[in-house]
Amino acid sequence: MGSSTGDLVTRVQSAHLFDHDALFRYAADNVSGFPTNPSQFTISQFGHGQSNPTFLIAVGSGSSTKRYVLRKKPPGKLLQSAHAVEREFQVLKALGENTQVPVPKVFCLCTDPSVIGTAFYIMEFMEGRIFIDPKLPNVAPGRRNAIYRATAKALASLHSADVDAIGLDKYGRRANYCQRQIDRWFKQYLASTSEGKPERNPKMFELVDWLRKSIPAEDSTGATSGLVHGDFRIDNLVFHPSEDRVIGILDWELSTLGNQMCDVAYSCMHYIVNVQLDKEHVSEGLETIGLPEGILSMPEFLLEYCSALGKPWPAANWKFYVAFSLFRAASIYTGVYNRWLMGNASAGERARNTGVQANELVECALGYIARENVLPAHPPSVKRDVSPSYESLVDASGRFVPNRKVLELRQRLIKFMETHIYPMEKEFSKLAQSDKRWTVHPEEERLKEEAKRQGLWNLFIPVDSAARARRELAAIDNKQSFDQLFGEGLTNLEYGYLCEIMGRSVWAPQVFNCGAPDTGNMEVILRYGNKEQISEWLIPLLEGKIRSGFAMTEPQVASSDATNIECSITRQGDSYVINGTKWWTSGAMDPRCRVLILMGKTDFNAPKHKQQSMILVDMRTPGINVKRPLTVFGFDDAPHGHAEISFENVIVPAKNILLGEGRGFEIAQGRLGPGRLHHCMRLIGAAERGMELMAQRALSRKTFGMFIAQHGSFVSDLAKLRVELEGTRLLVLEAADHLDKFGNKKARGILAMAKVAAPNMALKVLDTAIQVHGAAGVCSDTVLAHLWATARTLRIADGPDEVHLGTIGKLELQRASKL
Repeated sequence: MGSSTGDLVTRVQSAHLFDHDALFRYAADNVSGFPTNPSQFTISQFGHGQSNPTFLIAVGSGSSTKRYVLRKKPPGKLLQSAHAVEREFQVLKALGENTQVPVPKVFCLCTDPSVIGTAFYIMEFMEGRIFIDPKLPNVAPGRRNAIYRATAKALASLHSADVDAIGLDKYGRRANYCQRQIDRWFKQYLASTSEGKPERNPKMFELVDWLRKSIPAEDSTGATSGLVHGDFRIDNLVFHPSEDRVIGILDWELSTLGNQMCDVAYSCMHYIVNVQLDKEHVSEGLETIGLPEGILSMPEFLLEYCSALGKPWPAANWKFYVAFSLFRAASIYTGVYNRWLMGNASAGERARNTGVQANELVECALGYIARENVLPAHPPSVKRDVSPSYESLVDASGRFVPNRKVLELRQRLIKFMETHIYPMEKEFSKLAQSDKRWTVHPEEERLKEEAKRQGLWNLFIPVDSAARARRELAAIDNKQSFDQLFGEGLTNLEYGYLCEIMGRSVWAPQVFNCGAPDTGNMEVILRYGNKEQISEWLIPLLEGKIRSGFAMTEPQVASSDATNIECSITRQGDSYVINGTKWWTSGAMDPRCRVLILMGKTDFNAPKHKQQSMILVDMRTPGINVKRPLTVFGFDDAPHGHAEISFENVIVPAKNILLGEGRGFEIAQGRLGPGRLHHCMRLIGAAERGMELMAQRALSRKTFGMFIAQHGSFVSDLAKLRVELEGTRLLVLEAADHLDKFGNKKARGILAMAKVAAPNMALKVLDTAIQVHGAAGVCSDTVLAHLWATARTLRIADGPDEVHLGTIGKLELQRASKL
C-alpha cells in the first residue's frame, strides 16, 4: 500500500535546523487562518526526496491541529539557478488559482533569508497516499492498473495547461529546451566535479556529445512545448486516501516552459532503471525484470498519455528523450553527492551512494543509445494511425462513424499488425528476394492460424454473399458447419475501416485471407457459383488451404476492354477446351495456387457482350504452361507472383463454367464492385504508412543545417497531403456505403471516382515520402518503393484511369441532359 503523507516525516536533520520562533511569527502574519496562540507548534522533516528540504508544520491547541508544509532552499553555497523555490511558488499559485491541475494550495512566499536562513514558501498539507515504490507492492492488480492510468492522466492534465491564459507565458523559453537543458546540466555537472570535488567521468562527455548531435527537430520548432514539471514521477504524486486518483503533484523545483516529451520520458525511468538511495547500485527497471500484475507496460502507459492529449506516438525520438533523462538524473545525482560530501544533502546519509549511482546512470544511457529498438514503432493496440479517432465517437451520430463491433475488430486488427505483421516484414522480404522466393515462409501459415483463432479471418465477405453460400451448402450432404469461414457479416462500409489497416503492409492481407485476387475470386464463387463449385473450390479457399489466380489480361490485345480478349473456350461434349495466352495472372506463381478463374470467349459470333464466359480451371490440368513470372517495377512479388501462362488444348469439365455461357461480362462487372474497391481501401492504409514514415524521417534528418521538418516547403506539402488523404478516405467510404445501399450498378459512378482518386492520392503521398527519404526511399530498406509500385500499378490493374474517367464524365452528362 502507499505511505500516508503524514507518516513520511522524521526529526529535522541537524544540517537543516532553523529558527522555529521566527518561522512562527512570519506564518502568523502571512498565512490566513494560521493559529496565533497555539499550545502546540512542531516541525518535522519529510525524509523522501533529495532536493529542496521539505517540512511538516503542526500547529494548534488540543485536538484542533492544523498542518502545513514548508519548502525551502538548502543551506550553504548553492549552484546558480538551483533550488528556486520562488519559481515553485509561482507555478503552484498560477495552476491552483486558474486550472484543474491537481496541486496543493500555496499561502505565502518569503524571499528574505534573514527569517529562517533561506527563501521558503508555505502550502497546504495534503492528506493522502504516496507510492514510493513504482512496483506498488501490496496493492491489488486492478488498483495498480488504475493508479498507473491516473498517473498518465495527471501528467496529461499538467501538460494541457494554457500557460498564456494563466500568466505563465514568461515562465521560460519554449523553443530549444533540450539544448539549453543539456548545457545547463552539463555545466552543473562540471561545477559539481571541479577540483576538490567528485572525480569526472569521461563517459559523461561522450554522452553529452551524442545528445547534442541528436536533439529532435520538434525541440527547436516548439511543436512539443508547454509547461514542463521537470521531475514528474509517481512518488511525486499524492493520491486520494481511498480513491485511485491524483489530488496533488509535488516538487516543482525544475519546472519551466519547454519540451514536454522530456517529462514523459522521465516519468518512465522506472521502466528502464531502478535507482534507490538506500541501495549501493543502480539496478534494472521493470521493462527488464518483469511487470508486476496489473501495472501498465511502458507502451501502454505512453498510449494512455498520448490518447488523453491527442499527441502522436513518440517512437521516432524516444531514444533521445530517455537518454536525456538518464543524463539529467546523473547530473543531479552528482550534485547530490557533492552536497553530501559538504554535509548539506537533504537526504542525509542516504545520499552517500549517489556518486556511484550517477556514473552507473551514464552507463545506462550509453547502453540505451546502443539498443536497436527501444519502443515499438506504433502503439500497442489502438490509435496506431493518425486516421480519425473513431473510438471517441462511438456513441456519436454521423454517416461514417463505425459501430462498436467494428471498433472492436479494428482494435484487434491493429494489435495483430503491431504484434505479428510489422516485426515480420523484413523476414518475409528477405525470403522473397532469395533463391527460395517461390516458397512460403512457415511463419505466414502460423500467422494465418492465429488470425483464425482471433476471429480476424475472411472479414471481407459481405453479409449477402455469405447468406447465399450458406443456402447452397445446406443442400450438400456433408453437414459440416462452415459458419466460422464466412467472416463477421460486415457490410462493405464496415469492412472499409478494417481493410485500410491491412493496406499498411504488402504482406498483411493474405495473412487474414483478405488478399487479391483471392477475395475477388471468392466473391465471384460466392455470388455466382453452384453448390458443387462452392464445395470443391470455395471452401478450400475460405479455409486458406489453397490460393487462386485470375486469368483475364492478354499480351496481344488491350484487355482493359474485355470485349477484346481472344482466348477461346470451346465446348466438346462434357468438356471445354481452352486455347490462348494470358499474362499478369496474379497469384499463379504461388505454390499454393490450385485454381484459376479464366475469362475467354465461348461464342465469337454472339452479341458483343455475350461472347465471354468465365470458367474454373484446375492449375494441375495438362496443357497449362507457366512461362515466366512478370515483374512490377522490378518487384516479382514472390511468392505470390504475376505469371504469363499459355493454355494449349486444356480440357476442363463443363461443370466448371460459371453461371453459364455468355455470362462472363456480367460476372466481370459484378467483380468490379466490392473486390476492386478493396484496393482503394488498402491504398488509404498505404498512404497513411507513407505519411507516418515521412514525418518520422523529417523529424530526424537534417539537410543544410536544418531538420527537414523545419523547412517551410515540407510543412506545406505535408499539410496538403493530409487534406487530400482525408478527402479520399471519405470518398472511398462513401463508395462503400453506396455499394451497400444501391448495389454495383447504381454505385458505378462513385466507385469510378474512388478508383481514380485513391491510387493518385497514394502516389502523391508515397512519392513525397520517397523524396524525403532520398536514396533510402528507392531501395528495399523501407517499404516505400514497394508500396509505390503497387499503387502505380493499380492505375492500370484496377482499370485504367481513362476508363473510370469516361464513366464519370458520361454519368455527369446524362445527369445534365435530364435537367
